[in-house]
Amino acid sequence: MSTPKKVVLAYSGGLDTSIILKWLQEEKGCEVVTFTADLGQGEELEPARRKAEAAGVKEIFIDDLREEFVRDFVFPMFRANALYEGLYLLGTSIARPLISKRQIEIAHQVGADAVCHGATGKGNDQVRFELGYYALDPEIKVIAPWREWDLNSRNKLIEYAEKHNIEIAKDKRGEAPFSVDANLLHTSSEGKVLEDPYQEAPDYIYQRTVSPEDAPDKATFIEIGFERGDAVSIDGEDMSPATILTKLNELGGTNGIGRLDLLENRYVGMKSRGVYETPGGTILLMAHRGIEQITMDKGASHLKDELMPKYAELVYNGYWYSPEREMLQAAIDKSQELVTGTVRLKLYKGNVDIVGRKSEYSLYSQEHVTFEEDDVYDQADAGGFIKINALRLRLLKARDRKAGKNS
Repeated sequence: MSTPKKVVLAYSGGLDTSIILKWLQEEKGCEVVTFTADLGQGEELEPARRKAEAAGVKEIFIDDLREEFVRDFVFPMFRANALYEGLYLLGTSIARPLISKRQIEIAHQVGADAVCHGATGKGNDQVRFELGYYALDPEIKVIAPWREWDLNSRNKLIEYAEKHNIEIAKDKRGEAPFSVDANLLHTSSEGKVLEDPYQEAPDYIYQRTVSPEDAPDKATFIEIGFERGDAVSIDGEDMSPATILTKLNELGGTNGIGRLDLLENRYVGMKSRGVYETPGGTILLMAHRGIEQITMDKGASHLKDELMPKYAELVYNGYWYSPEREMLQAAIDKSQELVTGTVRLKLYKGNVDIVGRKSEYSLYSQEHVTFEEDDVYDQADAGGFIKINALRLRLLKARDRKAGKNS
């Protein structure tokens, strides 16, 4: 690969990407363009601008992508009820395709011939970023410093930072912080104190949620309105996608909802431990399940549940822009055409319970399910239904008896 001349760096302003910025300038001789995405991580982004300016960067992009993130990435994923390994709401995974997309757009805009990310050679994010880059621009050059340099430990990074007068952030205990990724959907914490999977995560790890024990003793009741599978209102007030998720994060965080301590299987093969907080997403998933219960046909609903693990795996592994994910999305979106209505939920000490649901497109018929007398269902019909379905079981048992199999 020829030496890149101009590179767009996904830049957070943190220690790793600040070191990468200097390394690209010093070791690669590149002109660096920085791109910082506001995905609702809850941090002030102007320090990233100041750090980039101090490093001599001339072209600095800080983009507010919160609405696009929730509307075009989070909501489509939640239509699928996607959970990786049955638990993880994919908060980090779903942010990477949007960052990749905007990086490529900026590269084309400024005439850069390369893009760069700060993901390590042990993690999933390197795959997610680069699959996104190549899907959107097959000719783009990719620089992955963690796979090239010899700064392969936290101590070496700190030494490099001190040598080049790069600011080193400290946590509340005066130490270099553990790894944290955050956006409007979740926070993710890894490393340091979390590397021993048998030790309980200390409470200071959590940033968005109170512990369930400290949550209010009185339950909170809310109503979420849906149209075509997407949340559109809270308690009757119409809101934008990002505003809805922000509000649900506040409600979930106050009630201790959305904590997850997960030992997951990375795409690159190893197991890793992550501590996640997804307060709004946890509420949203339960609410979406609730509105689907009353509006979706059994066959479509069950098929969708069968497709979900594959969809979640594609998102986790970085295949957002793959044809198979798009095929699954088309099927999922078709299933959501009449997923419209209102779900009432109870939030209490870490739990989310559905306590009511209604829809103008409801498939629920009280006439058919009542225990009282009705004129729409002949219970005698069930006998024939059962006998037809039992026929193959009866024939199997008869054959086994002939074969001397009496068990």
